[in-house]
Order: sequence, then structure tokens, then C-alpha cells
Amino acid sequence: MIRVVKLTFKETHIDDFKSLFEARKERIKKTKGCIHLELWQDTKNPSIFYTFSIWNQSRDLEIYRMSTLFQDTWSTVKQWFSEKPEAFSADKLVGG
Repeated sequence: MIRVVKLTFKETHIDDFKSLFEARKERIKKTKGCIHLELWQDTKNPSIFYTFSIWNQSRDLEIYRMSTLFQDTWSTVKQWFSEKPEAFSADKLVGG
């Protein structure tokens, strides 16, 4: 399962978010069922980021979202948002 989350931050918290993601990315990658994790920054608006992750199954993502790591991270970053986050989930049908 592929998960993309669009996060829009207040300009004053862009560096805060980058630092927090850098500090926690390895722990997220080691979460059971997480196959891949990337962070993207929008080319036109530097306040917009996308997390791109691949999970073995949707249940693995749900278990991660209930974890202390996620809850602590989310409670920190949500106060930095300038817009409501958007999440998209998809199954890969054809790959390259």
C-alpha cells in the first residue's frame, strides 16, 4: 500500500519540520511493515511537503499510526500546520 500525505507548514516552522523528520526517519523506517519512506518538498511552494511511504499492508500503517512514535510526532507537527493535511492511499497496480 502506498501512502502520500501532503503537509503545509507555517513558514516559520519549515526548518523545525525538516529537523524533526531527519531525527525520526530511521525509527519510522524500522516500523514493522514499512518498506519505504521519502520526504518531498514542493518545487513552487517550500512550505508544502509530501511524505511518501510504502507499507506491506494497510494494517501495518494503522498500527504505526497508533504507536507512541507517531502520536508524539503528530502532536508536535500539527501545531506547525498552516492548512489541514491531506492523505492519499493507493495500491500499486503496475510498476516500472
